[in-house]
Amino acid sequence: MASLTNIGHALYEGRVSVDFIGRRRLWYVISVIAVGLSVAAFVFSGFKLGIEFKGGVEFTAQVAQANEKTAAVLTKAVENSGVKEIGSPLVNTSGESAIRVQTHALSQRDALTVIDSLRKAGATEVSQNLIGPSWGAQVASKALVGLAAFLVAVALFIWAYFREWRMSVAALLTLAHDVILTAGVYALSGFEVTPATVTAFLTILGYSLYDTVVVFDKVRENTKNITRRSSTTYAEQANLGVNQTVVRSINTTVAAMLPVAALLVVGVFVLGSGPLKDLSLALFVGVIVGAYSSLFLATPLAVGLKERDPAIREHTKKVLEKRAEQQERAEARAEAGIELEAPVPTRPVTASGSSKRNQPERSTRSKRNKGSH
Repeated sequence: MASLTNIGHALYEGRVSVDFIGRRRLWYVISVIAVGLSVAAFVFSGFKLGIEFKGGVEFTAQVAQANEKTAAVLTKAVENSGVKEIGSPLVNTSGESAIRVQTHALSQRDALTVIDSLRKAGATEVSQNLIGPSWGAQVASKALVGLAAFLVAVALFIWAYFREWRMSVAALLTLAHDVILTAGVYALSGFEVTPATVTAFLTILGYSLYDTVVVFDKVRENTKNITRRSSTTYAEQANLGVNQTVVRSINTTVAAMLPVAALLVVGVFVLGSGPLKDLSLALFVGVIVGAYSSLFLATPLAVGLKERDPAIREHTKKVLEKRAEQQERAEARAEAGIELEAPVPTRPVTASGSSKRNQPERSTRSKRNKGSH
């Protein structure tokens, strides 16, 4: 912990620096590849829609003890019920004495056949719930409306708070990046898309935005009145701002990941399936992707757009020209110093391996001082 604190102080003071802005092309390439793989996952793997989106029948069977063994028995009973449209039923436990069985849409006759099979397999009571695909369509449409409203609110908020439309654009691109990557991982995992998944996606947008705004706020603080300075460029001060928030971002991400990881473990290995698993996976991936994008993508994008501003471009040019002139002067002074010191005699190296070069220089300086008196 002490070493992390020391690193954090060094990053904040600028004694140690990670070149987030200078290497932005590398981050862009990594992000483009990740987005491309995610889109490929959409196309080839697709999403496994839950019953809420595709419609079907959900049977709730009351049993003496709901465990994996009982779930396997009921699954086999449903598959051997003789109903052709049964497909691949999704069976999972629900509490200590109930098991849920989800199937495709069935006729009333076929539904009664499945209920009879479940009772013969040991279920004491079976209830059914018909779910139409129209309900899932309403959920999806409302989620899209909420997403659009959220993005508009984000753009207006960042523009009003930072007085900079470029940061709004960078934040929106970052949010799109986070959603696509999280959705790609979700498609590859094979988890079902349920209303809990939609909730998780909207949640990670808020988390990613929070992390991005914190970094942007530090960048704004460092770049305030940047055109009045002559020693550093906008990109350099923005890079300092990102370095100053690295440790905070790591701490926040780890703190957020621990409870989400616990939910994911419980949802996958204890409950087997259900809303908890669907929610936790999207949150877990989204937190990691959001932390990455806020450091490696959001600010580099904002700086790239800002450098197109003629005032910033002119300021950067002046700073670099001044720095080049100072470098040339330093090199010229160094060369002149070497020429002056070249004819000064030096003593041979002593047995201890040290030379007495400084003595002639001190005598020379003393003579100059006497001459000045």
